[in-house]
Amino acid sequence: MNAHSPSGSGYWYGPDDRLDPPGAVLQALREYRNVEVARRRSTRDSMGMGETDLLALRYLLRAQTGGEQVGPKDLSRVLGITTASTTSLIDRLVSSGHVRREPHPTDRRSLVIVPTVATDAEVRATLGDMHRSMMAVAEGLSAEEARIVVSFLRRMSEAIAELPNRPSE
Repeated sequence: MNAHSPSGSGYWYGPDDRLDPPGAVLQALREYRNVEVARRRSTRDSMGMGETDLLALRYLLRAQTGGEQVGPKDLSRVLGITTASTTSLIDRLVSSGHVRREPHPTDRRSLVIVPTVATDAEVRATLGDMHRSMMAVAEGLSAEEARIVVSFLRRMSEAIAELPNRPSE
């Protein structure tokens, strides 16, 4: 560990405690991710729910906006969780008043999961400031800067996604 580096970690720092341009980019990306994770954790805590619960609500709200019907199997697939975990998740969200189970409009054997109006308002109020701040920064980019940032982030996503999974030791 490099005690002189601003992050407290010599992760991308050279022997002279300086960041070269690629290292500076990676450090800025790491700092952004840390701040975003902390903000989202704070949001989840203020709403009294876990990461998967919030991801489920965001998916349900997006689907509702798009006029889509979402059933438990859809949630399982999107969240990558088992049907048993999905049932527990839905039970928690129903109990907290964030969603309702309703009969499917065309299939009597199925249910759809519907976020409540209060949930939409709560998520917007809780995440709205963060999203507005992020949008203001993005809107401040020129078209060329935006193209470069998007290209970089997509390439970073691809580079990480292509890594092989390694078994934990």
